[in-house]
Amino acid sequence: MRDSLSLTGFFPVLQTVAPLSQESLWRSISFFNLYRLILGGVLLLVPSLFGEMFASNEHNQSLFFWVAVAYTVLVLLSMLAVGLRKPRTTLQLAFQICSDIAAVALLTYYGGGIQGNLGMLLLVSLALAGMIGRGRITLLFAALASIAMLLGHGYSVLTRDGTLAQFFQTGILCTSYFAVAWLAHTMSKYAVASETLAFRRGVDLSNMAEANRLMIQDMPDGVLVVDERGIVRQSNPGAGRLLGYVFPADARVSLAESSPLLDAMFAAWRQNKALGHEVLRLPGTNHPVRVRFLPVQRDGFWGAVVVLEDMQRVQEQAQQVKLAALGRLTANIAHEVRNPLSSISYATELLKEQEHDAAQVRLLQIILDNTKRLNRIVQDVMQVNRRDRVQAEKLDLSVRLEELIDNLCQVEQVSRAVFELRVEPSSSVRFDHGHFEQVLWNLCRNALRYSQRRSGSVRIRASTSDEGRVMLEVEDDGPGVSADAAQKLFEPFFTTDSGGTGLGLYIARELCEANGATIEYRRAPDGGACFRILFGSNNET
Repeated sequence: MRDSLSLTGFFPVLQTVAPLSQESLWRSISFFNLYRLILGGVLLLVPSLFGEMFASNEHNQSLFFWVAVAYTVLVLLSMLAVGLRKPRTTLQLAFQICSDIAAVALLTYYGGGIQGNLGMLLLVSLALAGMIGRGRITLLFAALASIAMLLGHGYSVLTRDGTLAQFFQTGILCTSYFAVAWLAHTMSKYAVASETLAFRRGVDLSNMAEANRLMIQDMPDGVLVVDERGIVRQSNPGAGRLLGYVFPADARVSLAESSPLLDAMFAAWRQNKALGHEVLRLPGTNHPVRVRFLPVQRDGFWGAVVVLEDMQRVQEQAQQVKLAALGRLTANIAHEVRNPLSSISYATELLKEQEHDAAQVRLLQIILDNTKRLNRIVQDVMQVNRRDRVQAEKLDLSVRLEELIDNLCQVEQVSRAVFELRVEPSSSVRFDHGHFEQVLWNLCRNALRYSQRRSGSVRIRASTSDEGRVMLEVEDDGPGVSADAAQKLFEPFFTTDSGGTGLGLYIARELCEANGATIEYRRAPDGGACFRILFGSNNET
């Protein structure tokens, strides 16, 4: 299974909030400076082109020009500071607006007074400041602009030919400053709210897309997203496993290239939506696979989600449910049978102590042998019922396997040379100690029973698989298992030995699964039997 879903995949998205907003603010100030630079260039041309219109004499025209030059120089300095990203944006904006207010107030004074309408230029600056600053400080800028214009006109009334009646025009201009500033402030609040909402929705969509991607990747069934042209837009490892095709990570491939049969079914489904629930065997696997097509048509995309359901896995899950229910039932029955069985065995032992002829003794011995066999079956069934009582611990395979082989050699009275043990250094697993001994004892006894009992006839190897999981193999040089019998090896009560109960390998599989491991049968290269245990990914090596 892939890595579990966590928020670590979303942190890069969240961490870009502040840098993106700050960069956007600097970009807005840069565009504002570009407007101010163009305005400064235009103001430099005013004395030469419209000097008589804005200034009453050459002295005022000269002062108008030098104010425009100073304003342009300040704009260039502001552009340099923006490029260096120093000082911070709030100070940058305050300096630029104050420069505009001072420059426009002086230009209005030297350009013929309030009737020259140069004060209207501050409306643009205040509007842009409101949208960039996004705060009530814009109203402060409007107040400063109003004070500057009122002081300038008042000074003009005292020193020049300014009239008191033009205070009304100045008041209207100052009111417009506040109106534009307040409108820009209100619009900026809505813009900020909309931007925040859009960003949150974007983060939610990104998180949902990441969650969906991880869920699709971890699904055991195959999933393909196909567009209307039959191009596979997205796939998961399950689809590649069932189709026997490795989908490239970046490039998109056609459905016909990955599976011509599936492409033909997709074309038929587009003609008739009633199709698309067939169970078939794809060329890439021998398992029966149910193919389902789910239409997708949204936002200009037309296609389908192709679901490949491994029916063998479904059947195995159903079989596991049945076996679990059967195990509980048989465990209860075994518990009830055990007491009468003990009574029968005890009564038979008492009868054997009396004098009987040879025929009667033989019959009594048959009864004892069968009661012992039934008792062994009952014990095995009750062990299966206790499979969930797992106490996993770290086991050193080199130590545990060596001890187990020595004990088995003493019990079976065989030479230690019959067993060949090869374990990678520091190989360890997490497994219940009692379960481990029971599983390996069963596998080693079976291998010894069917082997030729020569030197190295039973080979036990522990290594690491390509996936980084510990793998343990028990192999013998016997005749092996037929193909028909191999499919039923792990079924309960199936045995190839007349004296066996048929529960040994079934219990071994149940105990392995209870400890997060899997066991499977493979034919050895020399024709013998090989049982492989693949321990869970949480084991340490």
